[in-house]
Amino acid sequence: MKGKGLVMKITTAVLVAVAASAGLSGTGQSTFTNPLLPEGADPWVIYRDGYYYYMQTTQRDLRIWKTRSLADLKTATAKTVWRPPQTGQDCCDIWAPELHFLNGRWYIYFAADGGENDTHRLWVLENAAAEPTQGEWVFKGKITDGSDKWAIDPTVFENRGKSYLVWSGWEGKKNGEQDIFMARLKNPWTVEGERVEISRPQYPWEKVGDLPNSDPPHVDVNEAPEILEHGDKIFLLYSASGCWTDYYELGMLTADSQSNVLNASSWKKSDKPVFAEAPDRHVYGPGHNGFFKSPDGKQDWILYHATSKPGGGCANPDRRSPRMQPFTWNANGMPDFGKPVAAGVPVTRPSGETMR
Repeated sequence: MKGKGLVMKITTAVLVAVAASAGLSGTGQSTFTNPLLPEGADPWVIYRDGYYYYMQTTQRDLRIWKTRSLADLKTATAKTVWRPPQTGQDCCDIWAPELHFLNGRWYIYFAADGGENDTHRLWVLENAAAEPTQGEWVFKGKITDGSDKWAIDPTVFENRGKSYLVWSGWEGKKNGEQDIFMARLKNPWTVEGERVEISRPQYPWEKVGDLPNSDPPHVDVNEAPEILEHGDKIFLLYSASGCWTDYYELGMLTADSQSNVLNASSWKKSDKPVFAEAPDRHVYGPGHNGFFKSPDGKQDWILYHATSKPGGGCANPDRRSPRMQPFTWNANGMPDFGKPVAAGVPVTRPSGETMR
């Protein structure tokens, strides 16, 4: 596709100049267009030593894309680094992998089940190689607190010298509501202590989740937690409402970086979504995000999935596609994500990228 010569006015402060003639991004171009891939849910990226390492849900294995420019993800090669066993507790429904570099080693956190959704739990792999597409990935096993309840969407972060695991889970043994939980980590593959509930669906925009002809017939959702740090604040972004709806969107919790993050009262929930669908731009269900900085460290970017037509979502997972755009900060230190960029609108690449 080539650009149609139409310069679209973008009102959001986080977006950059659009180019009249640039269409699909390619090597050597200064702009790119969303989506980054034709399909792909639950995108995640980490930038290290001049490369972006990208992962997404494939449902059947774990793959890492390596690229100098995330805008060129369509031409990057994906390497499968782990395949599940044919049977067992971690055989099926491989969801939401995240790649992290901790204590000099690489770790992949992901969710998997034994063939039934009720058995979804969190799992960890470790790699001692300097580069995650090389070396051997060692299966470290299940990571859970003592409750060992249903769990998906793991992420990890450090604060004041301590490490934490955050995920979405059930309070009990039955579906009906997904909450955000957090626990202290003894090491990258072991939880220390009990889980603490940090957030549960509270506002109407977090409770869009009807499932006709299903059991249960409705689910309230807080899932896909991600940590964003800025100044003296820690932000926990999460995806609210059912991913099968057009109203999947991002909510946010805020805590002081010096507070006890395992105390639920340390977190203040924003009463409105901070990143939501934009029907006027044909963007629906934006969520399950990640964050990264530009190679020169001057820009902040959000990575997320969305659909370009209503009625998509995780009921039709091939319709979701990964997208990215820059965001800025307000004077009060809060992030301003603006509105999702429409597919096909040229956006300037992250500053400091090496284009090849």
